[in-house]
Parts: sequence; C-alpha cells; structure tokens
Amino acid sequence: MPSSYLWLIPLLPFTGFLINGTVGRKLPRAAVTGIALLFTAIPAVIVAYLWMIMKAAGAPELIQAVSAPWIAITGFQVNFAFTVDHLTLIMLSIITGVGFLIHLYSAGYMAHEEGYWRFFAYLNLFMFFMSVLVLSESFLLLFVGWEGVGLASYLLIGFYFKKDSAANAGKKAFIVNRIGDFGFLLAMFLLVTHFGTLSFTEVFTEITAHPEWHGGFLTAIALLLVVGATGKSAQIPLYVWLPDAMEGPTPVSALIHAATMVTAGIYMVARCHTLFDRSPYALGVVALIGAATALFAACIGMVQQDIKRVLAYSTVSQLGYMFLACGVGAYGAGIFHLMTHAFFKALLFLAAGSVIHALNGEQDMRKMGALRKRIPVTFWTMTMGVFAIAGLPPWAAFFSKDEILYRAFISDNPLGKLLWFVGLVTAGMTSFYMFRLWFKTFFGKSHVEEPAHDHSHDHGHAAHSHGVHESPWIMLFPLVVLAILSVIGGWVGVPAALGGHNEIEHFLEPVFSTGSPVAEIAGSNGLELTLAAVSVLTALLGLFVAYWLYVKNPGSSTAIARKARPVYKLLENKFYIDEIYQAVIVFPLTAGTRVLLSGIVDWGIVDGSGKLAGATTRGLSTLTRRVQSGNIRSYAGWLALGAAAVLAVMIFGHSLFMR
Repeated sequence: MPSSYLWLIPLLPFTGFLINGTVGRKLPRAAVTGIALLFTAIPAVIVAYLWMIMKAAGAPELIQAVSAPWIAITGFQVNFAFTVDHLTLIMLSIITGVGFLIHLYSAGYMAHEEGYWRFFAYLNLFMFFMSVLVLSESFLLLFVGWEGVGLASYLLIGFYFKKDSAANAGKKAFIVNRIGDFGFLLAMFLLVTHFGTLSFTEVFTEITAHPEWHGGFLTAIALLLVVGATGKSAQIPLYVWLPDAMEGPTPVSALIHAATMVTAGIYMVARCHTLFDRSPYALGVVALIGAATALFAACIGMVQQDIKRVLAYSTVSQLGYMFLACGVGAYGAGIFHLMTHAFFKALLFLAAGSVIHALNGEQDMRKMGALRKRIPVTFWTMTMGVFAIAGLPPWAAFFSKDEILYRAFISDNPLGKLLWFVGLVTAGMTSFYMFRLWFKTFFGKSHVEEPAHDHSHDHGHAAHSHGVHESPWIMLFPLVVLAILSVIGGWVGVPAALGGHNEIEHFLEPVFSTGSPVAEIAGSNGLELTLAAVSVLTALLGLFVAYWLYVKNPGSSTAIARKARPVYKLLENKFYIDEIYQAVIVFPLTAGTRVLLSGIVDWGIVDGSGKLAGATTRGLSTLTRRVQSGNIRSYAGWLALGAAAVLAVMIFGHSLFMR
C-alpha cells in the first residue's frame, strides 16, 4: 500500500539526524556524508514512486496514513495522520529533490569545516520537520512541523555560534517567528471553538457545507493565519529575520530560502484556500502585503553590496509575488512560482556559494569582477539563474511570474490593476538588481585581491587554497541540475495563449477546484500576450539599465548615488526598519523587562523577601536569647512562670470546655 511508505518520508531524515547527532562526532566524514545523503535520497525516491501512482490511470486523488488517535478527550480528537494530494506531492518533490541537491553540494562546500557532523545532523532535522509540515492532515500536526523548522533554522543560522553576528541572527529568526506563531496558535483556538476539530478535511468540509458563511469568525481565523504566514514567509512586517539569516553557511541559505522554511507560509495559505475564499477582506490583506513586500524588498536589493544579501532581499520580494497570487485567488499560480523559485533561487544561492568558495570567503561584489573565464561552470550555471529570475522567456520564472501578473490584472479585486502595476515595476527592479549582481561579479575589471582573504568565515576553504579556483564537481553537479530546471521547469505551465496547456494548473485542479473565483474568469489570449510582452520589455529595460551603469559607464552608478545621497542612504540602510523596531519595540521591552525583573522581582521580591526573613530571624533571636542568661535564679523564675501558665490554661481551659 502506498500509504505505508508515507511514514518513511519524514522518519528517514530523522533517523539520519539521530545517528549523526549522537555518534557523528566519532564517525569519519565520509560516513557522516553517506548517512546524511542516503536518508535524504530514499525519501526522494519514495516521492517519485508516489508520482507514478498518482499519475496512473484511475489514480486516487488522496493517499492517507492514519495512526491511532494522537489526542483523544471528550468531544475532541486529533489523529496523527499524513495526507498526500496533488499539492502535497509538488511540495514534497521540491523538499526532497532540491533538498538532496543541497545536501550533496554541502558535502563539498563544508568539507573543511569544524562541526561537519553537526551541520548534517541539523540539515536532516530540517528535512524531517518540513516533511511533517507538508504531510500533516491537521492544523496541529502542521504546527509541529511549523515550530520544528523554526528550531532547525535557529540551529543552522547560528551554526557559527562563536560569532556574535551569527548567534544574534539565529535568535532574531527564532524570536520574530514566535510573533507569527502566536497568531497561528490563536487561529487554532478559534478553529477548535467554532468547529470542534483541527482536521483539515473536517474543517473545510463544514465550511463547504455552509455556503452562507462569509466573513465574521472566518475572517478572524484567516487574518490570524496570515500573521503566522508573514513570520514564516518573511513578509511585512515580520520579514526582518530573513536577510540576517545570511550569517549561516551558504547551503543553509539555499535550503531555507528555496526549498523549505520560507515557502511554508505560502503553502499554508494555499492549503486553507477554502477558508480564505470566504473572506474577501483577508484575501485583500494577503494581496496588499504581498505587493508591498515585493516592491519594498526589491528597492533594498538594488543597493546591496554583499552577494548573498542581494539574493536574500530577492527572496523576500519573490515571496511577495507568491502572496500576491494567493491574495487574488490564483493559488495555483502562487504554487507554480513557488516551484520555479525553488529551482532558480537554490541555484543562485549555491552559485553564489561557489563564487565565495572561489574567492576564499569574499562576499563583497565590489571586490569581484571579470570572473566569467576563471570559474566558467559557475558563471554559466549562475547565468541561467539570473535570466530565470529576471523573467525572460523561455526560462522558468517567465511563465510563473507572468501567470501571477495576468491573474492580478483580471482579478475581481478592486485594486487588481494597481497590484499588477506594482508587480510589473517589481519585475523591472528585479531584473536590474540581478543583472547588476551578474555584471559586477563576472564582467568588467577584476577587483579580486590575490590571494583573497577570508573575512566572512562563511566556510573553511580559505586555509586550504589560494587564488581564484573553480569548485569541485560535487558542488558543480547540483548547479548543473538546477540550471537545467531553471530553464525548463516552467514549461509545465505554458498557458494556452502561448500554445501550451498549463499542465500544472490542471494537475492542481482537484485541490483548488472549489477555490479561486479567479479561475472562473475568462481572460483573453490577446490580453495575456500583451501583458507578457509588457513584462518582457520591462525585464529587458532592467537589463539595459544595469548594463549601462555597470559595464558601459562603470563609474556612473557611484555618481548617481552621490547625487541622490539621501535616497541611496535610505535604501542602503534598509529604510531604517531595524533601527525603528529596536527603538520602538525592542528597547522598551528589554528596558521594561529589566526594570520589572531586576527592580521589582529581583530587588523587591527576591532580595526583599530574603532581607525580611533575615530581619525577622534577628528580631526573634534578640528576644529569645534573653532566656539564656546563665543565671539559675532566672531559670527557676521562668520555670515557675511556665508552670503557672500551664496550670492556668488547664484550669480555665477545662472550665470553658465544660460550658
């Protein structure tokens, strides 16, 4: 039975985590690598087997594995159950497939690192929790995976825990996500109150059975879920943890940004589409958050100098696109972009890691240049990723991004045209800052220091090599695979306007068939082609501006930055959002906590109670020590007085008792 294999998908990575986490320190590195890769590869094979089953004629639309009741109390029960439908299958393919390639790359990238066994134990743990998250059949089990990837991300981001910046980045990611998780928890309490269950099937079936339900408590639940999604998927206002996550090793960035954690919020919103479709207000909030985040992060990405931070803000921006898609009801388009993004963003991060490896730890693009002939495989693979994210045909993101823009344009959202325009401007900015990265890294004059110095401590290769060098093939092979997927990965979603059948949308129809009102809006092929042409021209404009500033006139960008210094400084300092949060939220909380704990609790209650106990003891001892005078006549007097007191109590007490 296929259902019997579902348990193995999360359990195998967890087994790898247990082995490497407990005895990995004593194992040779080859054994640690073998364990980590084997327990990641087998789940990928199982997912491929599930594809064969679900694509076969007469295949089931759902595969379930249910254990004995997990929580069973009067009137409430939650099963430990896994479910695979078409949406789950796509997510599992991304997690296990891209995740395995990142594991393989890590074996080369982290080869000389201390804590090698610990790193792979954490990677396997991440895979375990993410698999649980997407396989879960209930909100509660999804929340277990949700919290688990938060824990694993904390461990991975803070892998270099001896560096304050890495330790602080790990804490920041963990704490900011707790804010979002609080919203998720409140949503679950409301679900139990109104539905008496946390099962996806039961909740969505009841909503479907009551077509008159709109807004109200459904909007409250949906908005609280959005709070959770903004934390996990790094959207305004809880996006601030993701850029700092660059403090982890580069494979961690690829894993968190492309294949796992940040996609969890988009997956959750898509999974709960039945709920969101009954609340136009909540959908509008999702669309506005997505559009604002996409534009906001793209603005910051245009001026970043660290190659990984450009990609980090790019991730925040692209996640905004996915939120925008879900907000206009185009859930299938959002998942389609999630899939293509996994390909090209994993490729871009791993290729950036290969550049950093080639330069022995250098991450500042101002110290790069003219690398295309010195690391040709890295150059050509990264080129595929850059052209893909820019949205140029026939690369993957052209089809998924344009599907989102088209759906926003034809949606019944009152702000649909504005959302489309924001998405279009963001697409041009994305093209600009990605080609800026491409030109500054691979073209122009070389600014590489020979030998490069390791100031980032991103990996341990600097002590073992000198000069610019291409990465080993264990790192390049995943780049080649991801480069191919970045080109052809979008072909499963070629729309009818371009002569395709949008296979991915049809594949997801069983999941979203009762969902998106947008799916029922018939747009014209001519309109879709026109909008696609406009977006391609916008992407080409971004390419041209980047070429003009960084290749044709290499000094002009500095001159522009000098003339528009206030705007440039605003972008360079990320709109001072971190500083505002620090001043308005973090400092008052920490100061208030310090006053409360050290002033009232520590000094007042803890110290005060200790001092009071001491003073009381001293006072009593001062009185009672008078009894111990050493005078026999005094003792005789006290004895007589005590005897008299006892007799009085016996006499008068007996009299009172008799009454």
